[in-house]
Amino acid sequence: MKRWKQIRGRIRRPDPEIRRKALRHWNNLTKPLGSLGRLEETAIRLAGITGEVVPDLSRKAVLVMCGDHGVAEEGVSAYPQEVTGLMIDNFARGGAAINVLARRFGAELVVVDVGSKAKKLPPSVIDRRVRPGTANMTAGPAMTREEALQALDVGIDRVEELVRGGVRMIAIGEMGIGNTTAGTAIAAVFTGRPVEVLTGRGTGIDDRAVLRKREAIRRAIEVNRPDPADPIGVLAKVGGLEIAGMAGAVLGAAAAGIPVVLDGMISTAAALAAARLLPEASEYLFASHLSAEPAHRFMLEELGLRPLIDAEMRLGEGTGAVLCFPLIDGALSLAREMATFADLGLAGPAEERAQHESDS
Repeated sequence: MKRWKQIRGRIRRPDPEIRRKALRHWNNLTKPLGSLGRLEETAIRLAGITGEVVPDLSRKAVLVMCGDHGVAEEGVSAYPQEVTGLMIDNFARGGAAINVLARRFGAELVVVDVGSKAKKLPPSVIDRRVRPGTANMTAGPAMTREEALQALDVGIDRVEELVRGGVRMIAIGEMGIGNTTAGTAIAAVFTGRPVEVLTGRGTGIDDRAVLRKREAIRRAIEVNRPDPADPIGVLAKVGGLEIAGMAGAVLGAAAAGIPVVLDGMISTAAALAAARLLPEASEYLFASHLSAEPAHRFMLEELGLRPLIDAEMRLGEGTGAVLCFPLIDGALSLAREMATFADLGLAGPAEERAQHESDS
């Protein structure tokens, strides 16, 4: 039996009673009801997931999955495929955007190579390569079904190891030249939206490259005919090794009972595949930001998620997800440290409303 099937029974629903207790707690803090908006909503969801009214999520990690894409041969990126390996080296040296943000906001950075073409990896990068890059999906499947399952296992295994080390929340990000093409193809399959509506500029491609990218996605879907009812098949036919790895990370986190903060379009494509595979995993997902990539909005709608940040970012690497960490930390600090109306010897708005309703 494959790992994703083995963990299915371990994914529990968030605790509704703890969520109610968290809501009561927020309603009794010294502020108007609901005045902290999405921060309250986020903290209450985290309470249900963790089973704690005010959880301690100080141990956080960002998991960056890396892989190359055969579809890069179609001229869909502004950068050559070799940049994937160069960026992996950059992660190891601490010079990438995600390194800066992870350091700044106290997150452990874990870089995993699931399928790059790099000849040699730095010692700090975890080598779990299933194969050296996917095949060109415009001519046939990006990978075999077995390879997609192996990549899923990479994500599950890595999250389980992080949880054993004490991590209580993860963010997922990626690196792989050509992966916005694969992510958009996944979005087209799962949302049913036209490729023209979904396709963005990725690494900053010009108008002619956008046309090539759209055509590559259309051709890949036409050649492979991925079935949205078969998420493993979708990942294998038009996905990427790092995308399947992130999907596995989502499943592993849900099975371990820890929240997952998504980054942009590509990590959300992975999360959507994971949620189609095991729908109960979707309750552990949090959207960090709204990417400038048009497919992102539609996939978030499919997952029923609303992002906390809208900064027109499209970098990837997990940068938007880690930028969301201080918002989450702030929400939990408010829940932990704010005074209640009872502390001031006053009835809170929730109590006053309940008294008014009983009097009438």
